[in-house]
Amino acid sequence: MKNLTSTLWLSLALACASLGTASAQDAPQTDLPRVNLTAGIYQIDTQLALTPQQREIGLMFRKEMPQQDGMLFVFEQPATQCFWMKNTILPLTAAFIDDHGTIVNLADMKPQTTDSHCSEKPVRYVLEMNVGWFAKKGIKAGSKLSGKPFELAK
Repeated sequence: MKNLTSTLWLSLALACASLGTASAQDAPQTDLPRVNLTAGIYQIDTQLALTPQQREIGLMFRKEMPQQDGMLFVFEQPATQCFWMKNTILPLTAAFIDDHGTIVNLADMKPQTTDSHCSEKPVRYVLEMNVGWFAKKGIKAGSKLSGKPFELAK
């Protein structure tokens, strides 16, 4: 039953995601579906990038982002995920996360670069936050996040 509920939730999120794409390739996407995540005592208000187009645009062209906000990139299957920062103005940290919500590794990424930052093993999720957010909160590889997306694996 839990897998059915999780599958229905993901289907609903994907349907909503198709409504929330950026209208132009050079504009930030600000109307994506959202989900709340927790990292210990910390709440994260997370936009969901669910479709290939949403994942491609990500946080590009965004000039600012509140400290408690992030973007969760959701992939259909676990794989080695690699991210870069072309057209991304904000310095970000990427958390590569497994199906159960455990952070595999973190990567600080410099704005406007094409340097590749990859997961150390196959993951389904990548959470981007303002650079330094994880370090300031003491959240590192091995830390666990909670929220709807990670209930799929239970």
